[in-house]
Amino acid sequence: MQRTAMIVDDEAPMRDLLRSRLRTVWPDLQIVAEAANGIAALEQAALTQPDVVFLDIRMPGKNGIEAAAELVGRAQLVFVTAYNDYAIAAFERGAMDYLLKPVETDRLQQTCARLQQRLQERDAANSVSKPADTDKALSATALSAKATQVQDLLTQLMQQQGANKEYLRWIQASVGNALRMISTKEILYFKSDEKYTLVQTAQAEYLIRKSLKELEDELDPQEFWRIHRSAIVSVSAIAEVSRDFRGRLMLSVKGQTEKLEVSRNHTHLFQQM
Repeated sequence: MQRTAMIVDDEAPMRDLLRSRLRTVWPDLQIVAEAANGIAALEQAALTQPDVVFLDIRMPGKNGIEAAAELVGRAQLVFVTAYNDYAIAAFERGAMDYLLKPVETDRLQQTCARLQQRLQERDAANSVSKPADTDKALSATALSAKATQVQDLLTQLMQQQGANKEYLRWIQASVGNALRMISTKEILYFKSDEKYTLVQTAQAEYLIRKSLKELEDELDPQEFWRIHRSAIVSVSAIAEVSRDFRGRLMLSVKGQTEKLEVSRNHTHLFQQM
């Protein structure tokens, strides 16, 4: 029996990467739909009824956890996330699979093997026709209990979202036809460049489409400071703070010759200057 799947992620390169690796580890799996947010995912799921849904967690409109709460019992759910935090610990105790970005082939292969087993169990449970068929009845009961467990886990995760904010740990940047995953620990600063945002690391610079406002909301404020309407800097990358001949605060960043200006609205970050 041919299985079907849907990939949900707001980053097209990440959808492309997952689709490519699924083609390698599960060649018979048919990708019947893709979506860039939770709302579109629910619409596509209603139309295509996939067996498996691969869901990003952080997406605009309706996030992956919210969408998953409406998909429980309709498909096997796999979360694909760049955030190795409280959510991952919760998944490890639950009945759902998860994959960390960037998705590794070996890990994906293990996940797909479990999915195939669960789908076989679901098919067996759905074929129950007589109460006397004890084994199949028990299988159906076990699947029902698992669905309840998933629903409970998703409820807990949604309740925790407000109290346990997830901070961005990876930045996705397109480099030609490839996708580069950049750890926020590598990043020295972000600087706006009209339509794009420049991401500066010690080794290279990249351009992404995410705005500084979006980044400011998603980055850990203990690790990154907004110092100007056009710049966010890693606190650990600050080498020195000085004033220029005009009295402006200027930041020197470790290993970089360029200095970053601190606007008046953000001088409170450096009270002793």
